[in-house]
Amino acid sequence: MQVIVVGGGVAGATSALALRRIGAEVTVYEAYADPAGSVGSFVSLATNGLKALAALGCLEAVQTAGFEVEWQRLWADSGRLLGDTPRGRLPDEPLRSITLKRGRLVETLRDKAIASGARIVTGERLVGATRVGAKARAEFESGRTAEADLLVGADGIWSATRRILDPGAPEPVYAGLFTVSGVARGVDVDGATFNQPGTFNMVFGRNGAFIYIPVPGGDVWWTAQVSAAEEPDLNAVDLEVLKGLYRREKVPSALLGAVTTMQRPTLMHVLAEVPVWHDEQIVLVGDSGHPVGAGQGASMAIEDAVVLARSLEDAPDIPAALAAYDAARRKRIAKMVRSASTNRDAKTAGPVARRVRNVVMPVFVMLFYERATAWLFTHEVAAGWRSAVSSGAVSSGAVPSEAVSSGA
Repeated sequence: MQVIVVGGGVAGATSALALRRIGAEVTVYEAYADPAGSVGSFVSLATNGLKALAALGCLEAVQTAGFEVEWQRLWADSGRLLGDTPRGRLPDEPLRSITLKRGRLVETLRDKAIASGARIVTGERLVGATRVGAKARAEFESGRTAEADLLVGADGIWSATRRILDPGAPEPVYAGLFTVSGVARGVDVDGATFNQPGTFNMVFGRNGAFIYIPVPGGDVWWTAQVSAAEEPDLNAVDLEVLKGLYRREKVPSALLGAVTTMQRPTLMHVLAEVPVWHDEQIVLVGDSGHPVGAGQGASMAIEDAVVLARSLEDAPDIPAALAAYDAARRKRIAKMVRSASTNRDAKTAGPVARRVRNVVMPVFVMLFYERATAWLFTHEVAAGWRSAVSSGAVSSGAVPSEAVSSGA
């Protein structure tokens, strides 16, 4: 089977790796010169995503590229602790959540995909796709074309593949939040220690959530998810603006006073349910079909890749496989999208809703959190997968294993 993967991010690189596990010949076409780059801030992988990576043979490499985050603590704007739970896992799960820079995750997955025999072609942006007999033909901005038995759209929230599949597909809309990330160092708040990694902290501030994680070496990674009903002028958002927005929250204020680097602000978007995920030769994975949020975007994209590969391996033909993939993922993704929506609402709560949240959340975390998240963290998409453990599943010489540029 010949497969074109459009997009070289988390979803694309993982899809390439999973498809090589079932013996497909895979070429990834990525619009940017560096599929990893420094795009985005940091991401966390929960146990469901990590178990899928284990099936693909790259869990250890991802763990090495990041660091374990064992606990998650939720704080009110007043500094009151609202919840203290295991991060991205159930209490009896020995596998710990991993946090790392998004670029490092993409780089690690891409290297594993290349080592498995996938090719990555950079500098090629998809502009069209047509059917040529039993093949899908991809058309790129450069004029280049490529044909394959299957085209996998892994090109993110602004996916061209989604629009090609369904010209009436929903478009992303502003979510009422913008985000700014950066690094702080040398923080001291009432003697609190900020150089011991292992805890994800989220402060529900008056103007939006503020996340911070101490990392090995003494730095603190932070992200401000600022609530703004109208789209802001991002060029006007600087460090002084952030300091003003979080001046009444003690720890966020201290961290912003110790910033060493800050990335450019970005808008957060939501996407209505995408009705068409596939036709007979094209399929969507990851953010192209469902940008879920709530800290599960990367893990869900990794799950997609494994389920797609398994479906292709088990079904009699590609159309049947894509229908099976859709059926296997729809219900879980819909549930995750609802959870992400609740998460966003908590970050944009007004004064009255904040007071109610601060009363209700400690009770919910104590009595119901474990039961409410079991469906998410215990899900294992690779359980019993033959190709996950078969040493002969991939022939390392089947496809050239080097990344190439658009001019190669």
